[in-house]
Amino acid sequence: MISVSTGVDTFGDTIMPELKLRKTGNSLSTSWPKEALARMNAKEGDTLYAVETPQGFLVTPFDPKFAKTMAAAERVFHRYKNAYRELSKK
Repeated sequence: MISVSTGVDTFGDTIMPELKLRKTGNSLSTSWPKEALARMNAKEGDTLYAVETPQGFLVTPFDPKFAKTMAAAERVFHRYKNAYRELSKK
């Protein structure tokens, strides 16, 4: 039996592309498969966030600090919804 490596592993139904680190000047960089970027809705120039989790790092285009801030704002809007409703009438 011959095995061919495509550089893409699977974990259940999840596709896990293999990313290689390369030296670029004094930094390290990686190239991402276009399919992975499309699934994240990420494009050139976007910022990706590496969030540490108990299982390792999660790479996401969504800023977790922004999400936390918006959750706090939603609580304030909900708490003062009548005041905001009245202010919007003026």
